[in-house]
Amino acid sequence: MELLWILLFSSVYPLTGGQGVYAPANAQIVHSGEACNVKDDNISERIYTIKEGDTLVLQCIVKGHPRPQVRWTKTAGSASDKFQEKPIFNETLRIESIKRIKGGRYYCKADNGVGVAAIKSIRVDVQYLDVPVLTVHQTISDVRGSYYQEKTVFLRCTVNSNPPARFTWKRGNMLIEQSKDNGVDIYEPLYTQGETKVLKLKNLRPRDFANYTCQVSVRNVCNIEDKSITFSLTNATSPPMIRLSVNDTVVVDPGQDVLLNCEVTAGFPPPTVLWSLYSRSLPLSAQVRGPTLILRAVTLDDAGVYNCTAVNNVGNPARKIVNLVVRTMSNLTFQITPDSNKDSETIQMGRDLKLSCHVDATPQDKVNYTWYKNGAPVFNSESLILLRSDPDMAPGTSSLEIVDMKFRDLATYSCVANFPGSRVLELRVDVNVSQNSVSPPVLSVPPGGQVVSVREGGNVELVCLVVDGKPRPPILWSRAEKDLLMPSGTATTETPDGRLRLKNVSRDMMGAYRCQTAPYNGLNIKRRELQVQLNVQFPPILDPVFQDARWRNSQMVTLRCNILRSNPPRLTDIRWFRNGDFIRMPTADLKEIPELKFKLEPTNNGSYECRVSNNAGTSTCTFNVSAQPYNAEFYFDTPNPVRIQKGNNYSYNLQWTQKDPEATDRIIGYWINVRKNKQNVLWKQIDLKGKEPEQGVLISHTISDLKIPLSYEVRLSPITTYSTGDFVSRIIQYSEPYTYPRPSDHVCGFENERICGFSQDRSDIFDWTRQNHLTRNPKRSANTGPETDRSGSKEGYYMYIETSFPRVQGDKARLLSPLFNVSSVRGPKGSGRVPYCVSFYYHMKGKHIGTLNVLLRVRSIASVDSVVWMKSGHQGPEWRKAFFDISPSGPFQIVFEGIRGPSFEGDIAIDDVSITIGKCKQENTAASAGKTVLTGGSHTLPVASWLTFGLSCILSLLYR
Repeated sequence: MELLWILLFSSVYPLTGGQGVYAPANAQIVHSGEACNVKDDNISERIYTIKEGDTLVLQCIVKGHPRPQVRWTKTAGSASDKFQEKPIFNETLRIESIKRIKGGRYYCKADNGVGVAAIKSIRVDVQYLDVPVLTVHQTISDVRGSYYQEKTVFLRCTVNSNPPARFTWKRGNMLIEQSKDNGVDIYEPLYTQGETKVLKLKNLRPRDFANYTCQVSVRNVCNIEDKSITFSLTNATSPPMIRLSVNDTVVVDPGQDVLLNCEVTAGFPPPTVLWSLYSRSLPLSAQVRGPTLILRAVTLDDAGVYNCTAVNNVGNPARKIVNLVVRTMSNLTFQITPDSNKDSETIQMGRDLKLSCHVDATPQDKVNYTWYKNGAPVFNSESLILLRSDPDMAPGTSSLEIVDMKFRDLATYSCVANFPGSRVLELRVDVNVSQNSVSPPVLSVPPGGQVVSVREGGNVELVCLVVDGKPRPPILWSRAEKDLLMPSGTATTETPDGRLRLKNVSRDMMGAYRCQTAPYNGLNIKRRELQVQLNVQFPPILDPVFQDARWRNSQMVTLRCNILRSNPPRLTDIRWFRNGDFIRMPTADLKEIPELKFKLEPTNNGSYECRVSNNAGTSTCTFNVSAQPYNAEFYFDTPNPVRIQKGNNYSYNLQWTQKDPEATDRIIGYWINVRKNKQNVLWKQIDLKGKEPEQGVLISHTISDLKIPLSYEVRLSPITTYSTGDFVSRIIQYSEPYTYPRPSDHVCGFENERICGFSQDRSDIFDWTRQNHLTRNPKRSANTGPETDRSGSKEGYYMYIETSFPRVQGDKARLLSPLFNVSSVRGPKGSGRVPYCVSFYYHMKGKHIGTLNVLLRVRSIASVDSVVWMKSGHQGPEWRKAFFDISPSGPFQIVFEGIRGPSFEGDIAIDDVSITIGKCKQENTAASAGKTVLTGGSHTLPVASWLTFGLSCILSLLYR
């Protein structure tokens, strides 16, 4: 009865007390896109089956107050898996052209801050069937002689599918059955990828040389058609063989053209040659002409391993690889190593000295190093030893050892690196070896540079100089703290002059930095090392940054600004402002928490700021202080808010609650503004007549004279004695007045226990029963009733009448649809009524079948039933479709009446019922009696935009 009062109420009033209508979120997932099937599995989880390439649309229907926010996430499999997709904050999840990798479990989380969030899930099962792949193999022992004469051959058919595919083999147009041909064997091999069936031809016979077809099927699931592939087996069939026109490794200079030819030397059917590049796609400049790959003006990016593959689905594919190396050379460095056996750090006469030279090159082993002394080539001697590849150094390093150094060895030594015969430019480095030109480096940080301070967001330079030593090596910078990377994202940063320049410094860059001499381009001795501390200064971090603070007028207000962190920690100033104007007050204690107290008046509402400063800058706490009331909270769960009025109009029962009504001055009313296309339709004040809003208690107002089927924007603002709150807005839409919970379903397949709002007629003899193949009575009557639902699914439900004992001939069972409340608009031109199409499937198998009647029950002062469709007697073992037009004169119901025949083999079933606006589309089916039925009076009929199954049981009760 409470719901009835809500529907009929036409003025402003508060409803229930206590906690009111504040309620935690409730959620339900429904689908409104393309789907093959939606069912529940054994663990009560919904499974949404969809064809790959179709559009997935999932809706999260939510209830709760305030309006819950919806968040969609997805996992690949079980609920414990990590989320794979970014969350989507919307009530509708839509995926166009869904791919198989998008299958998985989808979660809808609805939360409104009241109680525990609601989480619902549905598993999306993407169905697909690829074109099969057929390959031919022979036994390994039969590699000699002709390929297929007196041999055993295996035809392997592999496919990827969901659900698992069914395989069929044909020779020509004849089905191959293992039981009828001793020369074949069909089996499923172990350890294969995908689904595989093998056709084994044992000891080939002449008739075995034929066309073989492998056909795969998923039994028309999701209307996926069967796929097939055919292979012609002849005595010339052979696997592919190829050879390359180049060596396995090709080394070229940048800018050269490269031609790679992959010649097919054998194979029937003629193989297809494919070129690919390992781990990435072919370069954009690559040209593939049959078996030839052409690379124009190669660059370093073109280097890699190229694969040539020849495939004809016989045996294994033939593969050859080419490693393309593009020469490159850069970063030539040197090292001077004093006699390591004497722990020396300087050049000394009579001791050994090693000069080393290294270049970064590709290919590294093809680099040629040449040493010069004062411009003359150096050759091996007793005092000068050349090492092509020094085992004590990094790979690819050449060294010149000076044994028992003499004055004659003081000279300028040059190391030249090049690729012999290449156009890549050679690189050269000179090393001056003398007693005055080589000395250990001395590292130093300038005075005051040990600790460097900088404001956050600024630029800074850390300095670590080599103040003495020859030659002077570069400086390598790194973070002193373990595992911390440099701002550049690398472990080290090289600076030739020892100056590390950092831009846009942030507080996470604060800490100790290590500077070290590099082990190259100088003496190869113990590395010199120092540290520099970077201190990043930042303004105080405050809480709250912003707060919306509301009080009643004449109430004492306390504003507090908490200081969380500050660098430097010492504060320099604290000031309070109102609307930008400085508030004069006693000098603040910089060691106390900033606080402001005052009495709220209509004149001192506004924006208050607390500005806290240190040497790095100023931060602000902002408080929006007012006696302005909080926003209204629209209530979205109003049952059946639409009421039909005369003259093609409707009314809308708008409901809301007031957020924290006690926080500010007493609310005396509301401004309501109704707009269409930004034009005002209604603007008025709602007077509460002395009744104050209560926390969680609904307030209602009926908006009348809205035009069917238009939607409107409604704006609402609370009013107090001194101020008006902010407007909040929502869209109200016209809908036919019913409460069916799944408005997206246009066909009722009786898949849940609510059976789309259908109900049993209390005046009949017995009831219709909901069942599927799995819930059938094992002692049921044979030779009657369907085996599956209309779609062929054993899990799908349908409604049927059981005609076994104690039923007798003539007993009737009636199933009533929800009430369709027809609205008042004109029908098609020349007609006063709106046509509707009623369609359904029926199953009438059995020698004792009685009669199935469909009646139209029009609600007026008294209900009037009229038969609009009828079938009697046995109609065959399959489901048949019926459809017809009706033009009711008012609110109506469809009644399915089953009448028991002469004995127990007379079960009748119905499934997939739909009622839609407009006339039926004509179909070529003998099961339909396509006729138009006019009933009731002759007054003008209403129209509906699209009526779907499952109108409200509440409305049905109201009309009864």
